Amino acid sequence: MSLRVRLLAAVLFAALIALVIVDIATYTLVTRAQLDQVDADLERSHPPIERAASEPAARAEQAIRDVAPASYVEVRDARGTVTVAVALRRAGSPALQPAADDLEPKPGPGDDEAVFGTIRIRGSDEALRVRVSRQSNGGVLVIGQPLDHVEQTRKRMIAVLVGGTLAALAAAAVIGAWFVRLGLAPLSAMERATADITESDLDRRVPGEAPQTEVGRLAGTINTMLERLDGAFRQREELVDELRVSEARMRRFVGDASHELRTPLAATAAYAELFERGARNHPEDLERAMTGIRSETARMAQLVDDLLLLAELDEHRPTSMAEVDLVDIAVEAVHAARTVAPDRHITVRVDDVVVVNGDSGRLRQVLDNLLANVRTHTPERTACQVELRREGSQAVLTVTDEGPGVAPADLTSMTERFFRADASRARSSGGAGLGLSIVAAIVDAHGGTIVIDSPPGAGLRVVVRIPTVGAESGQAPAGEGP
Repeated sequence: MSLRVRLLAAVLFAALIALVIVDIATYTLVTRAQLDQVDADLERSHPPIERAASEPAARAEQAIRDVAPASYVEVRDARGTVTVAVALRRAGSPALQPAADDLEPKPGPGDDEAVFGTIRIRGSDEALRVRVSRQSNGGVLVIGQPLDHVEQTRKRMIAVLVGGTLAALAAAAVIGAWFVRLGLAPLSAMERATADITESDLDRRVPGEAPQTEVGRLAGTINTMLERLDGAFRQREELVDELRVSEARMRRFVGDASHELRTPLAATAAYAELFERGARNHPEDLERAMTGIRSETARMAQLVDDLLLLAELDEHRPTSMAEVDLVDIAVEAVHAARTVAPDRHITVRVDDVVVVNGDSGRLRQVLDNLLANVRTHTPERTACQVELRREGSQAVLTVTDEGPGVAPADLTSMTERFFRADASRARSSGGAGLGLSIVAAIVDAHGGTIVIDSPPGAGLRVVVRIPTVGAESGQAPAGEGP
């Protein structure tokens, strides 16, 4: 059963109960008022009838008929014997004479108050309203009037009440159906709007949201649910996209790692084969084979170490965090780079004391990898500048070279693993393409950011920003390497 039918049934049931209560109350009050009117008529006719009944028995009956021609009168003596009985006579109808046992109620001995009651005539549908009172001589005077007009009024009133109730119920059904349809209109609109919402259309909302009504609160609840579903679906789509990207990266990572390991493995196998073919018996060949095996083994070990480091950083494993002075790290890294490549002009400029919360070994690796990237991908004697300064609550480390730069299309891929720029950046030695990936991962682990750009006509510039902690502002000696 639909809600509309249930609501209409509830309205009609409530209306029926109310109408029945009103009908019963109306019927009772009207009937009681009619009986009170008859009782009042009996009370008014009692004195003349009582005087007529006190006449001698021979003249009492006629005297009573003269004063009350439309009443039933009965007089009993103290022993209960009927002395006078005047039947109720009406034109075209037989006289009504109730039996003695029908005269109820009866006043008790010594009861001076009149008693009123209704009796039914045996063998007839007629009813009498009687007044029974005790006389001064101990006898009983009974006065009665017919209730046919009262019965007719009751029947008509019942018919009117039943007809009125049915008509009122019909009107209530029509009006109630209209009000129910009007009241459920917002629900119907919500139903249509909800039916039109699909998984790809969760940004739609149902109308009628209003906190002051039940339907409005329901609309608000549905909209809140839709917002949560929308957020959950978006989160799921983002997660699926991330999983797809992660899977693609993993496939590419495994393929690139296999490709990078294949070359040193092949070279090591070739040196081993050279050894087996007789290099062991020729000192110069033996030294070349052993040197090659050591070189390729070291290359594989470095690649595996880099891969393990990236795996640790990807899993966000906790590192030892402490206050680190980036000035010391920058100076040490530049001195080491000058030692490795003495022909390169590497300068360092420090404008302030910069202290961060981090892992000193990892932060040193950031600068070492950036300088190694310059050595690997720029021609010999290419100048390089390292600058360290503070900007608000951030440490800013900038490494700039004067090499050929990078094509704009390659800038967004510089920190991807196993990425190598195009041939515009010369390579004096091969690399696995993990240096900047490690730099980006370490910087991210320290809550920082990395930006790589290549201005037209200039080389490559890498800007690393890391939040500083509790560092006192002080002017450090600004210097530039020779």
